[in-house]
Amino acid sequence: MTKRDSDPSRQLRDRASTPETEVLHDMGFFGHFLYWHAGGRGGKNVILGRLLAHDGRLPQRELLERSHISSAALSEVLSKLEAEGLITRTRSEADRRQLDIVLTDEGAQTARQMLARKEAFEKDSLSVLTEDEKHELRELLKRVRDHWERQGYVGGETSCRNSSKA
Repeated sequence: MTKRDSDPSRQLRDRASTPETEVLHDMGFFGHFLYWHAGGRGGKNVILGRLLAHDGRLPQRELLERSHISSAALSEVLSKLEAEGLITRTRSEADRRQLDIVLTDEGAQTARQMLARKEAFEKDSLSVLTEDEKHELRELLKRVRDHWERQGYVGGETSCRNSSKA
């Protein structure tokens, strides 16, 4: 056996393509694309969207619960949004110990633009499929997700906390 034949990365690259590996590769592409280009997990767009959905104001604690990210990560995102003039932090009138996160006018405008882009993407993203194909795709993905859950592939630290079973 040559050194080249024993190289694990080469063995992976040379492995025969199967429908399973191709589908999982495509799922990885979609996951990466959606994470980086369609909202991510808890970044600025998600926070702006959550605030917009709640009349532009939420207590920081409630925003943390709704965002599914760590307190430190939320604090970092809020600092960036504040530096960009998109939010302000004010003491809650109901409980002076709490901070309310409030969209500025510029923040509300940015959030509405982001929401419009997201809605346009959602409308166009599957436009190549018929309605029947969209329903079939949804059912197939649900079956795979349910199988992964039964097999124990999903759960714990890596579980998606905001997935829906709709």
